[in-house]
Parts: sequence; C-alpha cells; structure tokens
Amino acid sequence: MSLYRNTVWFVKGMREYTKGGYEAASKHFAAEDLQTDVTGRSYMITGANSGLGKAVAQAIAKKGGVIHLVCRNKERAEEAQKEIIASSGSQNILVHLLDISNPKEVWEFAERFKTEHRLHVLINNAGCMVNHRELTGDGIEKNFATNVLGTYILTTALLPALEKEDDARVVTVSSGGMLVQKLNVLDLQFENGTFDGTMAYAQNKRQQVILTEHWAKAHPKIHFSVMHPGWADTPAVRSSMPDFYQKMKNRLRTEEQGADTVVWLAVSPAATKHASGLFFQDRKPVSTHLPLASTHSSAGDEETLLQTLQDMSGKFATASCNL
Repeated sequence: MSLYRNTVWFVKGMREYTKGGYEAASKHFAAEDLQTDVTGRSYMITGANSGLGKAVAQAIAKKGGVIHLVCRNKERAEEAQKEIIASSGSQNILVHLLDISNPKEVWEFAERFKTEHRLHVLINNAGCMVNHRELTGDGIEKNFATNVLGTYILTTALLPALEKEDDARVVTVSSGGMLVQKLNVLDLQFENGTFDGTMAYAQNKRQQVILTEHWAKAHPKIHFSVMHPGWADTPAVRSSMPDFYQKMKNRLRTEEQGADTVVWLAVSPAATKHASGLFFQDRKPVSTHLPLASTHSSAGDEETLLQTLQDMSGKFATASCNL
C-alpha cells in the first residue's frame, strides 16, 4: 500500500466513513425508500448472528421478509434467531449452519437449499480478518477461503434459484479498505513476503468488487451490488482491529447505521434503478478507485482471478457430488 493511498483513504474515511459521515449523508436519504413491505420474499444473510448481518436481518424481518440466517456457530445463531423473532414479531426466521471457509460444505449447503427453499435476495455478509497466516483444513489461506472463495461458490451455486424469481438481488458487503489495494493475482493466498491481515482483507474486498462487476455482466436478470458500510462498531472490528477500535470508538457508526445501505440495496425499489454491478456507500454509487491511486486492474488479471476461482471451486463441487 502506497503512502499516498493510505493518506488519501484515511482523510476520506474521517470525513465519510464515521458516524458523522453517516449523519451528513442521511440528510439526503428518501424516507419512502425503506417504506416497503417484502412479505413473502426470501432473504439469505450470511454471518447473521451478530454485527451488521444481525442488524440487517432484524430490519428486513420487520418488513415481512422470510429470513435465512447462515451462521457457523449453532448457539450464537439460535440466540440471534430468538432476538430477531422478539424484536420483529416474525416467526419466519430460519437458521442454517455453515462454515463459509469450507468449499465442499458450501456446495453441499447450496445444492440442498435450492431443493427446499425459494430465494429472492442473497446477502453476502460473512467475512473474517485473520491477522496471522492460517490455512483451512483444505490448505487454503483462511481469509481468502472465507471472503472470496466461499462467497464465490455460494453465489455461483445459488444463481439458478435466484434467476427463477422476480426482482432477484445479490448484495455483497465489501469494505472501503479495498480502495488502497490493486488486484494481485500473483499471490492470491498471501504466500510471499510479510503477512498483513488488514491488507489481506482489503485485497479480498477488492476481489469482491471485481466479482460483482463480472456477475452483473454475466447474469442480467439479477441485480448485483457491492457496498461499504463505513466504519461501524461491531464485534468483528473490536476483535480483529483492537488498536483501530480504541482510537476510533467514539467516531464509529452504530451497527444499524452500518447496515442501512445493505437493507436499502436488498429491499428498496430505488436501489434497482441504478445499474447492476455498482459499488455503493450511504445509498449512492461511488467510485471503486481513489483519484490517481493506480489501482485499476487489467482485463487479463481479472480473468485470471475468475479462472482461478472457477478451477478451485470446481474441484470441490466434484468432490461434493461424488459423496
């Protein structure tokens, strides 16, 4: 990450990503955008037992949506389910257990889900920031396995279910941190040099933006979007970025403020008036690059990323089908 990118990004963040940035942006929100009833529509939210995912689930449940909480931990998932039912008054809150970092498990879950449920909106919220290089049981770097490969497989596997429905959408929760990263296809699993979990996470989030742009072109029947929630006070931020949290805790957004644009993208008719494949911040599309930051990637590098993910996911799909 260059000093220029770091400096420009931090100045931008202090102005736009904080609680004050949200309050300034929200003055221009149209209240009627979220005055919508989504009864009968089905929403899958990954990483939904806490933080932004839980806040999104609560908000959509109050609007009548059928909520599928996809979580790794059974106890936390069931506790979140109880809280969402209590706060929303809705009983249509279902729990599914899944480790997004396990490719075979993701394939199996998606194939099973398609036979049992309808799906109108997929919200890719689950993510992780592991600060020491760690491999999954399949030998895949943990951040990449969760944030990129798992998200790619789940979305790819569920596309047929989404394409059956009207007004189908996929919303992916990325991060403004991706603005400091240029796609690096030569080291997707961070095997070279000194490992930096924060930069690995930012690289993953850049990859999610590129995937969203690709999906939008390839699947015009579905509306794809990717977004930055701002700097929000969530359990993940507290545990993965303790120094940042201590310095910024009085400026951080609430979970509800961080979740606002996710909810807007998932339920509002206004959201789909924008083109598919865009990057959003506070309910409006924004640039995926900082000025003069040299973070644009070549078509060849983007194709390499897509081909790598296709090849990796295909191996686990085959293994899953052979069980």
